Amino acid sequence: MEISSKENTRFFSNNTILPVDRSSFKSESSASKEKQSCCGGIKIFLGALSFVYFAKALSGSYLKSTITQIERRFDIPSSLVGVIDGSFEIGNLLIIILVSYFGAKLHRPRIIGVGCLIMSAGTFLIAVPQFFMGRYRYERFPSTINSTVNISPCLQDKSQTPLASLEKSQAKINAGCEKEAGSSMWIYVLLGNLLRGIGETPIQPLGIAYIDDYAVEENAALYIGCVQTVAIIGPIFGFLLGSLCAKLYVDIGFVDLDSIAISPKDVQWVGAWWLGYLIAGVISILAGIPFWFLPKHLPKPESRKDSSTSSEQSKFIIEESKDRRKSYLQQAKIAEMAKFLPSLKNLFGNPVYILYLCASILQFNSLIGMVTYKPKYIEQQYGQTSSKTNFVIGLINIPAVAFGIFSGGLIMKKFRIGALGAAKLSLGSSFFGYLLLLSLFAMGCENSDVAGLTVSYHGTKQTTDYEQALFSECNSGCSCSKNDWDPICGENGVTYVSACLAGCQASNGSGKNTVFFNCSCVGTSESSQSSSAVVGPCQKGNECPKMFLYFLVISVITSYTLSVGGTPGYILLLRCIKPHLKSFALGIYTLAIRVLAGIPAPVYFGVAIDTTCLKWGSKRCGGRGACRLYDSSALRYVYLGLTLVLGTVSIFFSVAVLWVLRKRSSPQDETLSANGERGTCGTKSRKDNFVNSDQLIQSTYWPQKETRL
Repeated sequence: MEISSKENTRFFSNNTILPVDRSSFKSESSASKEKQSCCGGIKIFLGALSFVYFAKALSGSYLKSTITQIERRFDIPSSLVGVIDGSFEIGNLLIIILVSYFGAKLHRPRIIGVGCLIMSAGTFLIAVPQFFMGRYRYERFPSTINSTVNISPCLQDKSQTPLASLEKSQAKINAGCEKEAGSSMWIYVLLGNLLRGIGETPIQPLGIAYIDDYAVEENAALYIGCVQTVAIIGPIFGFLLGSLCAKLYVDIGFVDLDSIAISPKDVQWVGAWWLGYLIAGVISILAGIPFWFLPKHLPKPESRKDSSTSSEQSKFIIEESKDRRKSYLQQAKIAEMAKFLPSLKNLFGNPVYILYLCASILQFNSLIGMVTYKPKYIEQQYGQTSSKTNFVIGLINIPAVAFGIFSGGLIMKKFRIGALGAAKLSLGSSFFGYLLLLSLFAMGCENSDVAGLTVSYHGTKQTTDYEQALFSECNSGCSCSKNDWDPICGENGVTYVSACLAGCQASNGSGKNTVFFNCSCVGTSESSQSSSAVVGPCQKGNECPKMFLYFLVISVITSYTLSVGGTPGYILLLRCIKPHLKSFALGIYTLAIRVLAGIPAPVYFGVAIDTTCLKWGSKRCGGRGACRLYDSSALRYVYLGLTLVLGTVSIFFSVAVLWVLRKRSSPQDETLSANGERGTCGTKSRKDNFVNSDQLIQSTYWPQKETRL
């Protein structure tokens, strides 16, 4: 009986324990399933967000690669192209506050999907003018456009039939001028870029915040690193796409390519700039599709459920679902608004923050202006085609920038650098970067010999007004226009603005194979015998290819050097601000960079570059078009000089930052507290030194990945 009772007791005990074991098993099983569901969902979102970052980086860099193409296609000056380029930042600023605030209350993945649709619509809108403007017309003498009539370029007899036919043709052109002059199709490009800015706004803050809310805490930094890596790849493909499209003629598929009388080396050449925007628009649509099928919420990881920091969206849900807290929330909002001015005063009372903000604004002014017009500078200074220029930037410069950003972060981590060390690294990066930039002044090409513009018809350097200098004794008997730009290369190595101004009496052939004979201005000084010329400008000097190679090497090293200081400078900004003011400080920083650098820099750089133009094109209905020829020396001094002056002034502000930090730092801790006293900013745990992922992406995306090229 005793044994039996013990067995019963044991059997009863086992039965009572079994339900507990099953319950525990079920709990572990459900937790495992929830973890798998969470990980799977966040990884799908991560993949979709990475593709969106790739799409928006591709379209943004492709716009940079088509700056010169848009300028020529719409016959507009560089200053106006700068306004078009800056319209993206204007669109972004229009709704950034609304999206950042209300986005947390709504379905964030679908808002990102809507942003992708708007972004693609803007990209398509940029390409629309190509289909309504008609075929591209470049300036060419009739005999070079497959004409069956051999017209003399130098029309000495003003009563001859060819001149009359030309006048009739000009009359027909003038008849359709009213409609063309009122179109201003470049406005569609501006509006499209504005829409791109609006569409890209929710992708950055909402996407990164979603990852931060639902990713395992230790994996959040890795996921954001993946997004940033893919974002770096986007500009590479964007410039390579720009290189490919620049090789294709603008009206490819609509005209007979054999009839085209210009080549990609001609300054009037316009590539198929619109084709890349159609491709980028399709990619943006495809990138937005997954977000329409992603849930509003994902299961929170177990490690985050008991965390004191809840997700941004869950805070809104909890607060709004409890009516008893409404009055409390209203009071809290009023109190928060009342703290705005003191917070602003506290922020601008921090000398390190103000000095670093000024340094950043000046530096990004120099970098944004430099990168926006870098393709134009390479084309005009070294005589390279748009295709080769974009290829070089995409394949060489951008990887150097990515490697520089990575190196800066690696140095910070390996040597455990504090705020003072970060300031030194950032200053050293800027100093040596701009010092290398100074050497580019010696790596330029001389002006091409263009009769009447850079040299006289007698071979001496030009000093007089070019409009009067275009005419000489050798072409005095010809009826030439000073507004034409139809360059030919004489056998003496001098470029002439047109066959008429070269005094050519006859021509043979058509299209690219046209040869001009009996050109009275092409004769050498030793011989008065007239010579021949061929279509297109003469090549730059023999030293120019070598200078271009030197430029590429120094440009890559400069890009890397300047990029190394990006991460340390950003960390310096974060570590010298009170924790509760970080988001506010980063918002002010981003706003200042975009308003005071992103928008104005392309405009005034364009205005400065326009002052170096020697020969403006003329529109069909009259008025100034795009620039055809720049003064190489003046362009080099203006472009590099403006970049260097802004960068140098920013270095002085960086030196002031370092001086303040040295003055107020303690021997034990080379950091500065947010209130300007010695102390505690750097004594926080290493974990606190990592920035919030949303803040990191928001401040570092466009300035460092799109400007430090």
